[in-house]
Amino acid sequence: MTTNITDAFKRRDKLAIMAEIMNIAKSGALKTQIMYKANLSFAQLNEYLKFLGDTNLLEKIDHNGKEIYKATQKGKEFLDRHSQVMDLLNEETTTRVHMRMPPEILFRKM
Repeated sequence: MTTNITDAFKRRDKLAIMAEIMNIAKSGALKTQIMYKANLSFAQLNEYLKFLGDTNLLEKIDHNGKEIYKATQKGKEFLDRHSQVMDLLNEETTTRVHMRMPPEILFRKM
């Protein structure tokens, strides 16, 4: 059985949600596309978009009267680093899962 770090928690943490939004908006996405793909409510999405915009991870671009959200260079760096951390954690978890314990008979007193 292989377990990865994302399966270890039932709920997504804020960093995971931010990374998911950034991944969706890497090359540009509408607000509704982000909302449905990230499985967020409208209120939750607005909070995240405001925070990501305020921290310069995401930019809002007006394109033919539509608001397109796109990851900035800083946002893409965040996404890369988040991915590296998740890979590292998954590697650590996988290593532990594949380690086998010695048989119980070895622990019995003779």
